[in-house]
Amino acid sequence: MQNINISDFRANLLTYLQKAHDGEELTVTSHGEVLATILPPIDKREKAKKMLNALSKTAVIGDIVSPTKNDWKSMK
Repeated sequence: MQNINISDFRANLLTYLQKAHDGEELTVTSHGEVLATILPPIDKREKAKKMLNALSKTAVIGDIVSPTKNDWKSMK
């Protein structure tokens, strides 16, 4: 994580935003105090794939087409 003074951040805003876009985390400071942390954007598609892969490890595959032995309330 790179620490950047606020005045340097303002002067080179596009450069630092491109670094964040490329995956680098940045911390913006003023007089040694942290003002903000700039994080790279989240790849929603990749995050969804990871969640589905985790879910697939615990999913139970079974017969979802055949009728069950129990009657549904709506069928009475």
